[in-house]
Amino acid sequence: MQLYNKLSANERAKLIVKAGQKRMTLSFYQYAKINDPQQFRDALFIQWNALEVLGRIYVAHEGINAQLSVPAKRFEEFKAQLDSIDFLKGVRLNIAIEHDDFSFLKLTIKVRSKIVSDGLNDETFDVTNRGVHLDAEKFNELVECEDTILVDMRNHYESEIGHFVDAITPDVDTFRESLPIIEQELSEFKKNKNLVMYCTGGIRCEKASAYFKHVGFEKVYQLEGGIIEYARQVEQKGLENKFKGKNFVFDQRRGERISNEIIAQCHQCGAPCDTHTNCANEACHLLFIQCEKCKAEMDNCCSNTCMEIHSLPLEEQREMRKGQGNSNDIFKKGRAEHLPFMKNLRDIRKVFKHTSF
Repeated sequence: MQLYNKLSANERAKLIVKAGQKRMTLSFYQYAKINDPQQFRDALFIQWNALEVLGRIYVAHEGINAQLSVPAKRFEEFKAQLDSIDFLKGVRLNIAIEHDDFSFLKLTIKVRSKIVSDGLNDETFDVTNRGVHLDAEKFNELVECEDTILVDMRNHYESEIGHFVDAITPDVDTFRESLPIIEQELSEFKKNKNLVMYCTGGIRCEKASAYFKHVGFEKVYQLEGGIIEYARQVEQKGLENKFKGKNFVFDQRRGERISNEIIAQCHQCGAPCDTHTNCANEACHLLFIQCEKCKAEMDNCCSNTCMEIHSLPLEEQREMRKGQGNSNDIFKKGRAEHLPFMKNLRDIRKVFKHTSF
């Protein structure tokens, strides 16, 4: 019985090409009590592997967080399998705006302590007492209100390439960092302002909205389905699109274009650009923004040093990496000091101080 992926990304890519079938990229989450996450995980792997599902899925006692792709012709089978699970019956599926047959190249299902690393002690508050869900139309109406504070619950490298107009974009590396910062800096507005939050697909706001209600915010709202569902509703209903740029996604695509504006710049030359790439030097693998011109000149690398290493024979590169692990740059996500046009570090207090409410 196969319970883990056995093919490399290259092998899987070749099989996708050979199959010649269109694939759908989608995501979903559900908070629910799972008594035995490992057993649930193993059962999912067996069923989804048979359906040729690929993706990155986290399972925990508190629920499931899934980002995946499935052959388009097997989507109804996949949906029926989800509906056969009580707590997933009718779950909202966030279908990607831009599909890519190679968005995922492995099926990875992991058991985690939480489906999102939020740093919260869930025993101290009611996680089901969440904020009011908003569809795209109601969201557009509420963010126009003078008494509304709009907050991006994503990380800096996500909001750098795209965000809603007039949103506060905390300059943080992780979701868990943003929670205490937002609580502290918006504490004086707990009673008299609408706190409206958004994220990629809604999962981060689901927990955050309950937390902010717990700490005293009285008017808490969240964009249901996140940016992905917002973009879909805007197109279907002909609404004004208040999102500018790209929506960062955590798969091989790295981004979905929501509007034509390019609000970021190449970290190497400063040209308008919103395309993320990973440094081709496997010992670095830094995630940064790189335009096509710099990509060609730098051979998909973030620095001259990495370019020199990347040009060496693969065996020599492997020898150099032995016992070294990855460079710390892998965790910097566009903040490495050798990138001349990296996003400037900002004091979050200055952001709030100079934002007019």
